[in-house]
Amino acid sequence: MKTNSHPKAQNPLLLRFHRLIDAFAKSDDERDFYLDRIEGFILYMDLDKGQKELDDFTHEMEQHPERYAQLPKMTFYETKKFMEGFVNEKVYDIDTKEKLLDVIQSKEARENFLEFIYDHLTELEKWQQYYVERMRIRIIEWLRSQEFVFVFEEDLDLPKTVMEKVKQQLFDVKVGKDVAQAREVLVQKAKTYYSNEALNPRPKRGRPPKQQVKIEIEPQLTGDIYTTVPPVCRMFLYLPDISTASAVTFSSRYGTEAELLANLRGTTRVKVDTKLEALSQRLESLRQLSSRLSGIEDIVGERDKKLFKAVSQQEPLPTMEPGVENEEAPKKRGLLDVVKGFLPRRKEKKAEGDDSQAPKVPTQMKKVTPIQSKKKK
Repeated sequence: MKTNSHPKAQNPLLLRFHRLIDAFAKSDDERDFYLDRIEGFILYMDLDKGQKELDDFTHEMEQHPERYAQLPKMTFYETKKFMEGFVNEKVYDIDTKEKLLDVIQSKEARENFLEFIYDHLTELEKWQQYYVERMRIRIIEWLRSQEFVFVFEEDLDLPKTVMEKVKQQLFDVKVGKDVAQAREVLVQKAKTYYSNEALNPRPKRGRPPKQQVKIEIEPQLTGDIYTTVPPVCRMFLYLPDISTASAVTFSSRYGTEAELLANLRGTTRVKVDTKLEALSQRLESLRQLSSRLSGIEDIVGERDKKLFKAVSQQEPLPTMEPGVENEEAPKKRGLLDVVKGFLPRRKEKKAEGDDSQAPKVPTQMKKVTPIQSKKKK
């Protein structure tokens, strides 16, 4: 590898792991991605650019083949292997496993697979963790084969100001004490990617930690600082704003998670819309009922308001002493008549000829002549 005509970095290259995941997943027969060996930026050969720009970009790649490493193509066999590995290792429900295996064999398997996963939230978290772990091993294998000396910026825990200085002084031999110490940290961290454990991560032995609420903290990533990008390649820089792990990077069609969610064809969204519609109908009926009941105060008198308030709060009415006439009785009947006008009525069949409302006439007792028994003499 000849890089004598280019400046030499004084510390391992700082690479964005999540950008590499996205570039690896989208690299296919129609899209080419390149990783720069000098500063670590990613170039995407966008075919929608003008013909002159594409010719200049191709000429740059041919003139300096030692500087740019083309990312491998994600074949259908490799993506299928990812999905089948997840189903066989992480999915435990038999019905879900069978449905996913059928999806993998269908057309547009990657997009249909993601749509199914997003409809089953219990599997989504497991898929994200599995996908990131497998892609991490895949990317590290390729970087090691290309002899990159690198560090993933997401794995570092250095102050943001120090990281910016490291990027700005990438090619400077003489630097300050803080940058020199940061470079030593980067060198030690870069060695871990070439260890056996980087490709074969093993679970830690011993007693498992206590179950605690996992707090996800987004890494404090610094801005992109590149000083050696050729002018003809600047419009081909691939700088997506991806700072957290997302299952959508597995898709070759959608660039962001919002685009994927907007195009979901699953049943979850239909169920949610149905429930929201039913809930809105109930709320509307409650509003109408409350507005109708609020007009009762204009109909009933001041003395009936207290009684209506007591009935609405389900409080028992005061009992009357024996011998005292209940003056509130007619008022109660009048209030119930008003309330019945606003509440739905029950359908009751009234018997024909019902004279319950007619005044009852007291029946007269018939006089019967008693039978006298004759005594024997």
